[in-house]
Amino acid sequence: MLYVNNCTSPPVPVLSESEIHGSTPYDINFAYPIHEETLQNARTKLVPFVPSVHSEAYWNHVGQDPATFRYYPFIFNTLHEYLTWLELRIRRDPHNILFAVIDKTRPDAQHPDWDGSLAGVISIFNTSAPNLATEAAFVVVFPEFRSSHIAKDMVGLLLRYLLELPSASPPGIGFRRIKWSANPRNAASIGLAERMGFKREGINRWVWVLPDELAKEGMPGRVGDAFSGKRGRDSAVLALCWDDWEGGCKERIQEIIGSK
Repeated sequence: MLYVNNCTSPPVPVLSESEIHGSTPYDINFAYPIHEETLQNARTKLVPFVPSVHSEAYWNHVGQDPATFRYYPFIFNTLHEYLTWLELRIRRDPHNILFAVIDKTRPDAQHPDWDGSLAGVISIFNTSAPNLATEAAFVVVFPEFRSSHIAKDMVGLLLRYLLELPSASPPGIGFRRIKWSANPRNAASIGLAERMGFKREGINRWVWVLPDELAKEGMPGRVGDAFSGKRGRDSAVLALCWDDWEGGCKERIQEIIGSK
């Protein structure tokens, strides 16, 4: 034999409470500078999500409302599951980060140091640093903050942060491509992306195998494969690139988020 195959499946990591909540101060382990002035305006600000600070308020909003994850490709049943995912898939990859979205127009008496109320989350994910490309992903706006400024502000501020050049004022990271993926049935997500300047590029077919809890948002899968009986789904793909940004989208976003 010219080869062997000694591949084994690694065990599923089980993290302790101290591992999922992290050190103090919390190490975000992010490869890029956090430009605080770029990530906020008069109404809204994006700050790195810190489990020991934000997770309880986050789970109070979404933990009792499974519909929050209706169009996700996976679901979290407990806060520990969510924080384990955050640690393994986000924090340990230096090109990913999760932001807490703060509504500065709604004070939170329990957290006066936040300068507002937690309104949702948004992440940078699936980054290809050599290609200056990334994805705005895992977006959640809590129900009581929908139909307000939050959704547009959080996306607009993130786009400014990602697409502006480091030499700009306020400075950005200088990426070339920002991707947005959504369940094709999620008209609200696709509509928000298009209003913010993203352009439809097509459909990634059969990109996800869905858990049973989300099966109704999928399609019947193939009988006889490794996940026989599990439903799956496509993803609609949109993107906003540097030439879109410099070709008029920057001015559109500035009108939406206003001056800082």
